[in-house]
Amino acid sequence: MKIINKAEIVDLLEQEKSLSGPLGFRHSNGLLKKGMNKKINEIAGFSEQILKMIRKFGKKKEIVFLECSCGKSYLSFVLSYIFERESNTIPYFFGVDTNRGLIQKCEETRDVMGYNNMVFNHGRTIDFSADRKIDMVIALHACNTATDEAIAKGIKVGAKYIMVVPCCQGQLRSQIKNHHPLTSVTQFGLLRSKFADILTDALRSQFLMGNGYYVELLEIVPPKLTPKNILISARKIKNTSKRNLEEYYQLNNIFKTNFSLQEYFCEQPLNDDRACAC
Repeated sequence: MKIINKAEIVDLLEQEKSLSGPLGFRHSNGLLKKGMNKKINEIAGFSEQILKMIRKFGKKKEIVFLECSCGKSYLSFVLSYIFERESNTIPYFFGVDTNRGLIQKCEETRDVMGYNNMVFNHGRTIDFSADRKIDMVIALHACNTATDEAIAKGIKVGAKYIMVVPCCQGQLRSQIKNHHPLTSVTQFGLLRSKFADILTDALRSQFLMGNGYYVELLEIVPPKLTPKNILISARKIKNTSKRNLEEYYQLNNIFKTNFSLQEYFCEQPLNDDRACAC
């Protein structure tokens, strides 16, 4: 695969009208829309990290993606375009979103670009059922708890990789005002908001680790471009099936939160003998 870094992907999106045109990145006169610079860099930065992971797949003939809360599915279309040009590996994409209008838009774009390796579904991520084994779950700016839904789905289907870039994160802000050791910090609204973002991603990372994933947190773009730049990158550890959520529960219990991610697993018994805390 020749295209390997963000700069090359940005150049591809800015120069290749056959890609950026159908995605709506250009005006009718062919000029690139000025307002797309931020989105182009986010897509390129995320795609770079995904491609790095894909190279670790070896000579796998097909890789199946599930893009959660896909929106207009820019990410999947860009990845499909790169694979078609640069790789012998065949990608297959599922996209799911609760917005029916966006799903219809994705289907229209797919038909214009002539891709028969994409299927789009209207509905919730957690309810989606695929007829193929999912290798990689991806989500770019799935709003609030939709990111948790993507992570939960990835764990449930046994995805080899789960890669998500969270968006707005409001679920913990009202839960951490008091009754924990850092109330001298969280009593200030601005600091509480920033800390809630950090705690949310820490809980997500610990939950993934407790379910047998190796986790890294990376930046897909500089924070001056957008503060929503953190990628949670999780790789399934081989020969690991037992859940061990001790570290997750320790962190969660300090702040006494009702974190949405664990709710997706309440119907399953936990191996650490803890009762479900939903």
